[in-house]
Amino acid sequence: MEQASCRVFDLPADVQAVLDQAPSVVMPESRSELVEMALGSRRADRFDVVYDVPGKGSVHEATVVRCRNGMAVNYTEAYMRRRDPDCLVVGDERPTDKIRFDQRFGSSFADLRSAVLAWLCRQDLVLIPFKPGGSQLGIDALLIAPANAAFFAAALADLQKMIPLAQLPESFRPRAIIFLAPPFRHTHCHGRQVVVHNRLKDLHEVFSLNLYPGPSAKKGIYGVLLNIGEDEGWITAHGSTVQVVTPYDNILTIMHEGASGGGKSEMLEYPHREPDGRLLIGENLVTGERRHVALPQSCVLRPVTDDMALCHPSLQRSRKLVVKDAEDAWFIRLNHIDGYGTDPSLERICMHPSEPIIFLNIEAVPGATCLIWEHTEDAPGKPCPNPRVILGRHLVPGVVDEPVEVDVRSFGVRCPPCSRQQPSFGILGLLHFLPPALAWLWRLVAPRGYANPSVTDCEDLVSEGVGSYWPFATGRRVVHANLLLRQIVQTPATRYILVPNQHVGCWRTGFMPQWITREYLARRGGARFRLDQLKAARNSLLGYAVSSMHVEGTQIPQWLLEVDSQPEVGEDGYDAGAAMLTAFFRRELEPYLAQVDLDPLGRQIIACCLDGGTLEEYLRLLPLG
Repeated sequence: MEQASCRVFDLPADVQAVLDQAPSVVMPESRSELVEMALGSRRADRFDVVYDVPGKGSVHEATVVRCRNGMAVNYTEAYMRRRDPDCLVVGDERPTDKIRFDQRFGSSFADLRSAVLAWLCRQDLVLIPFKPGGSQLGIDALLIAPANAAFFAAALADLQKMIPLAQLPESFRPRAIIFLAPPFRHTHCHGRQVVVHNRLKDLHEVFSLNLYPGPSAKKGIYGVLLNIGEDEGWITAHGSTVQVVTPYDNILTIMHEGASGGGKSEMLEYPHREPDGRLLIGENLVTGERRHVALPQSCVLRPVTDDMALCHPSLQRSRKLVVKDAEDAWFIRLNHIDGYGTDPSLERICMHPSEPIIFLNIEAVPGATCLIWEHTEDAPGKPCPNPRVILGRHLVPGVVDEPVEVDVRSFGVRCPPCSRQQPSFGILGLLHFLPPALAWLWRLVAPRGYANPSVTDCEDLVSEGVGSYWPFATGRRVVHANLLLRQIVQTPATRYILVPNQHVGCWRTGFMPQWITREYLARRGGARFRLDQLKAARNSLLGYAVSSMHVEGTQIPQWLLEVDSQPEVGEDGYDAGAAMLTAFFRRELEPYLAQVDLDPLGRQIIACCLDGGTLEEYLRLLPLG
């Protein structure tokens, strides 16, 4: 593209100077051109992404390999293969509960910003115009990146849908800009993944100081949407959404929320089957007993959102929550795909895509087919827990593009095993029904949970923060808490459930609880239970357990619905785990009471919880619609 063409963007003077002074500036005409750029100027089968870093010399950050079905990106440093949960810092002076750049690193963000712009002036650049949140919001945004990181630009172009130069409207005015500058994590940030958000009056700047696209090309843009929603009074929920079509053509729409690793992408997958076609509910870690369900025909899945669900007021049309996808592609984790045949649908898409796709943390040989079960090893015999594929929505069969009404909002929790000898918070039964007030509280505490594969810290019971999207937000917790509560109050016809994954008591289950729950609720027509069909959980934070559950003629054992009835756990093991969960809720909720602008109803609900409230008290505060 011609240098003069860059002036179409109406940029701040110092940003425009970067484009004017850079040796070359390219804005790809098509996605295929961008994919070719990712393999370097010679369009080789292998390209190393390398930077000269003052004090460190030449630093090899990543390698891009051309495969038959796309390109595979592998990072030389295992730390760079997962998102650092503490990567977001704030560079401006607007209200925030997040740490600011100068507080964390002891140096001026203004100096860092100037240094980044000066560095970009000396690089061959690639520009990607895009629209965060899709055309629904009408927000213009721009990526400015070094050309040798074109794989990163391609990842963003897929996730956010690039606008080719020929389609760029004359009215395009960036409201957000991502600046990609990988060397600065070494020179200014002690080698850590860092993404700095600088919220100016008419422009949201995102400085991505690392090459892993998760914290910036994906979650950085999520932060932009959350900031706009915070200003305007709406949220982008952290959840996958799917229309579940039963064999009798009834449709149930579920939005599954939760912290990273909580099963959002898995909610869009068909149940993983045993070689004989049955579903393995779980395996007892003490006795080795295995329980199965025979499910001859699964419901048909129509995916709507994978991770970011736009809840814009313009979509709302009923007493149920209405959502639309805020992305154009999905960042799908593959750690559970450990061999051929685990997920035939996903394997088929990835092995024979209609266009080259991008893989991360997957072993690759130039010219060969990239296989999604061959994960890069962090160390000998230790596969990376966060292999990924970026899959465009248009490649997914049955995908739903229009807004949908949500019948059930599910919240997923990664649970550790629990026993009398080793109690833990893994006391959740296979399915819990939550009153709206409790549903709100779970979204405030949002446990990151057991053995999280998506982030670098693996402590069992850590809060992901309000909405489970707090790591990506730039403002104040209490504002988002109020927005979430208002959303629940305004959509009374949507129901709420709680679903564990990985373990139910001493039973190892993987993601089977949410798959079985999805099939069960769709077949019974939703989560509208009579109270005589429910039983108050032993711990009120878990709402109600289902009294009895049948799936296609198979009775789900009661000890999978009520963990205290498992002989390996018992009431004493359950109560010890419940005490851990209660202490966690107290630790996370008490700080909200110090916020003077906390919604009065929210203050009552939190006080009720801290006082050991009953289910009847929660329902009096916020009745079922």
